[in-house]
Amino acid sequence: MAASKAKRTSAGYHCGECGWETGKWVGRCGECQAWGTVVERGGTKSRVQAGPVTEPARPIGQIPVEESQARPSGVPELDRVLGGGLVPGAAILLAGEPGVGKSTLLLEVAAQTARHQHRTLYLTGEESAAQVRLRADRTGGIQDELYLAAETDLGAVLGHVEEVRPTLLVIDSIQTISAADVDGVPGGVTQVKEVAAALIRMAKLRNITLVLVGHVTKDGSIAGPRVLEHLVDVVLHFEGERSSRLRMVRAMKNRFGPVDEVGCFDLSATGIVAITDPTGLFLDVRHGPVPGTCVAVAMEGRRPLLSEVQALVTPTASERPRRTTSGVDSSRVAMILAILQQHAGVRLHGHDVFVSSVGGARLTEPSNDLAIALAIVSAWQGRALGRQVVAVGELGLSGELRRVRDLDVRLAEAGRMGFRAAAVPAESPETVGRSRVMDGMRVVDVDAIARALAMLGMTEEAGVVAT
Repeated sequence: MAASKAKRTSAGYHCGECGWETGKWVGRCGECQAWGTVVERGGTKSRVQAGPVTEPARPIGQIPVEESQARPSGVPELDRVLGGGLVPGAAILLAGEPGVGKSTLLLEVAAQTARHQHRTLYLTGEESAAQVRLRADRTGGIQDELYLAAETDLGAVLGHVEEVRPTLLVIDSIQTISAADVDGVPGGVTQVKEVAAALIRMAKLRNITLVLVGHVTKDGSIAGPRVLEHLVDVVLHFEGERSSRLRMVRAMKNRFGPVDEVGCFDLSATGIVAITDPTGLFLDVRHGPVPGTCVAVAMEGRRPLLSEVQALVTPTASERPRRTTSGVDSSRVAMILAILQQHAGVRLHGHDVFVSSVGGARLTEPSNDLAIALAIVSAWQGRALGRQVVAVGELGLSGELRRVRDLDVRLAEAGRMGFRAAAVPAESPETVGRSRVMDGMRVVDVDAIARALAMLGMTEEAGVVAT
């Protein structure tokens, strides 16, 4: 009886999502705030004795690094995000919405790796081998060193690895693989955690680059236990609008490189192609200037991208004017409208305002505030700002323009694309109104939105009062 009581009191509870532990059951995890994930952990506490080590510890300078050097994947944009290429023994998790092109991208990576005489094993649990072969025929991915199989059992997957001995292993997807000796359904918390741990352990021991495809939930987060993101070395998000062929890969976690890089791809019926210069995709091609447009320079990772912002302002008799956005943050646009009214005299309470980006770009960076504001004022006045003008700057609630990072890199990209004028935040009060030539452009320093409108000649006809 005493032994049973000791066992019951020593058993604790843990969260199946993130592994958080607690001494009593609670309905909500105290770490990840998930509901209904705290379950009882059975067993008694035992004292672990010291055992034999796998390999003796050595000074860090004596650890060889030759076997862990990254090798190119054959897809330059993916290598850019990974920090150089595929690292042997690394576990990479690629997540994205259904239909975004995850399988197409990884089939291209597998084909390019096999083309360079590196044996590759592509295991699919969502399609048949014949279906993957059809896609490979369409995208030109037939290679002698590319092996293909359809499996959903972990034991069979490990058997294929033992037989083929690949340097690159692709699992599409981790949610479809299950272990026979583990409770739960495929894709469940327990199954995903145990299957991923077994595959990663195998990849580390055999020095195989492992790429796992992961599903996402309706809110965009990776499905399954959060511990999955902790187990892998690299977490990549593959994203893109269904109405656009542009796809982007972002590194959310990377133990071998930066996490602020973005890779761009063009997805079509014939496959996926890396885009080394995606700037032109977000600029509308017209022969002359049009009111309600302005070009912003956003940073996607370390890469500057020029994106055009379009605005439409129309009078309305409604008591609640419409504020519709596409590709830009609606709350940011509402704040910009309030700043324009309070500090620049642009009163749009009787107008519907529509703001959109071009080409499916998502402009969430605060440095796009000035371009959005100028596009709105240009649409309100019906006066074109000019096709060769870019605007960079963050708006503060008092109407001031704040400095943004990597301004020199942004201006260099704008100059390379042929733009001839730029409005940027002033470095100090002494530089306000200064005009200088930089990268072939005339750069004007401004300190507030009202002064920016005045310098661009957008105050007189509209009755805007500059302060």
